[in-house]
Amino acid sequence: MKVRDVMITPVITVSPEATYEEAAALLHQNRLSGMPVVDRSGKIVGVISEKDLFRALFPLYEDFLGNPEAYADQERQEEEIESIRRQPVEKFMTRNVVTIDADARILHAGGLMLAHNIHRLPVMDRGKLVGIIAREDIYGTILKKHLGH
Repeated sequence: MKVRDVMITPVITVSPEATYEEAAALLHQNRLSGMPVVDRSGKIVGVISEKDLFRALFPLYEDFLGNPEAYADQERQEEEIESIRRQPVEKFMTRNVVTIDADARILHAGGLMLAHNIHRLPVMDRGKLVGIIAREDIYGTILKKHLGH
C-alpha cells in the first residue's frame, strides 16, 4: 500500500510568521498534534508540533540546572508565557523536515518515523506538498488490512 492511499488531505499548514498562539489554536481546533510550516511560496520550511510548543514554555534542562531558583517563581514564568504567545512560530518550529514521496510504501513511511523519532511526515509529489501521514494512519491501515481489526 502506498502513502497516497492513506495520507490526509487537505493539509492544514501555518506560516512561519504566525504567532505561537495562532499555531496552538490551529492545532487544538483541528485536533492535530503537528503541522507543516509553509512559506508564502508554498515551500515547507519547518514543522510545528505540540511538543515544540510545550518545550517553549519550559527551560532547557541545562538552563534549569544552572539556575533552578530562576524557575521557582511561577508568577514570572506565567508572565513569560504572555510574551511567548506573541512570538513567531519560526522561533519554535523544527527546521529539519523529513518528508516522504506520495508513491512510497507506507511501511517505508513508518520506518522513517521510527528512525527519526517523529509522528508525522509531510507527503510530497513532484516537490509539492500534497498530504500528511501520521503514525496512527499507518498503524490503523496495517491493523485493518493485515490483522482484521
